[in-house]
Amino acid sequence: MLKLFWAPNTIAVAPAIVLNEGGVHWDGQRIDFKSGEQTKPDYLGVNPKGRVPALATPGGILTEAGAIMEYLAATAVPGLVPVDPLHAARMREIMYYLASTAHVNHAHKVRGARWADRAESWADMQAKVPETMTASAAFLDAQIEGSLLFGDALTLADAYLYAVSTWLEGDGVDVNRFSKLARFMDVMRARPSVQAVWDAGMLS
Repeated sequence: MLKLFWAPNTIAVAPAIVLNEGGVHWDGQRIDFKSGEQTKPDYLGVNPKGRVPALATPGGILTEAGAIMEYLAATAVPGLVPVDPLHAARMREIMYYLASTAHVNHAHKVRGARWADRAESWADMQAKVPETMTASAAFLDAQIEGSLLFGDALTLADAYLYAVSTWLEGDGVDVNRFSKLARFMDVMRARPSVQAVWDAGMLS
């Protein structure tokens, strides 16, 4: 059985959506960030980076949301990667942007210690988050081609984007300024796979 290690309101939501889309039988283990469970030896034995998600597979542990979702698409949940090589690359282009830019922008709000030691530096990073996340929202809004990113067919990038989009309001972004992104969020929220992550307490 596949086992996903997750914490609420994190990027672990994205692979959980993918698992639910495929109707996969999987087990979840919540990691309590508030108590620092991610820094304890038991979890560091699963993921030495002390982050989520991690996925226990028959072949071992996988980490990083994008890699986990690619594995799921190749094994348990087919049909979420476009067949056309260019379209597949476009999907990954969005995913890499979400990982390398939008997620980092968001992390500056509460994870400043990753980049700087002084509290005043953390405060400066926090103050920048509404600006940088609004810029990310504007970029992503422009990429949406239909009800979902690439029309009406779900891809891995849609699960990834939905997870990130749930952070926007808390990061000071007025999502209503971005009509395509707001509609995308509503469309995704109505999917049973997304409803299931809400029901499981993975989002709040």
